[in-house]
Amino acid sequence: MAKEFSRLDESLREFMDSQAMFFVATAPTEGGRINLSPKGYRDTFAVLDDHTVAYLDLFGSGVETIAHLRDNGRITLMFCSFARNSRILRLYGTGRAVRPDDAEFPALLAHFGDQHADIRAAIVIGVERIADACGFAVPYYELIDERPVLDTYHAKATDETYVRAVGRNLRSIDGLPGLESDHPLPR
Repeated sequence: MAKEFSRLDESLREFMDSQAMFFVATAPTEGGRINLSPKGYRDTFAVLDDHTVAYLDLFGSGVETIAHLRDNGRITLMFCSFARNSRILRLYGTGRAVRPDDAEFPALLAHFGDQHADIRAAIVIGVERIADACGFAVPYYELIDERPVLDTYHAKATDETYVRAVGRNLRSIDGLPGLESDHPLPR
């Protein structure tokens, strides 16, 4: 039922592009908590080449993904179809966070546009394994719309809001290093 792919070909790119959300999973090297996060906003994910993808990491509740990537780099993305054609696609790889003040960031941002005011980092993943599964037990869901709550919140946020967010994101819930204290504020 499962199939492996040697690269992110056009049919896989179309499948990923047609999903309204994806999931990100990371874990620390020793002990700690596994992190599994849903990611929305279709314009925050991009395929850079046949073995590289990236997504925009928006300021939110925690910094687990960045902390785990700093710890060991391991990351898995999962795209899951909730429509009539069942399918699950997983991308296994090694990731890294690119800060907004890194020289590489503007070139990455060009893949997304800059319509989100709350970008914490771009997460770039070197994809090492691409595999799908049937998804036969995944229920059908109908997308109503993207939820604008995060963008609306950040549109009203002040610099002090982001200073507090950086402070909360200096360490993961397990105490691993997250953001650095000099992390740039968005805008």
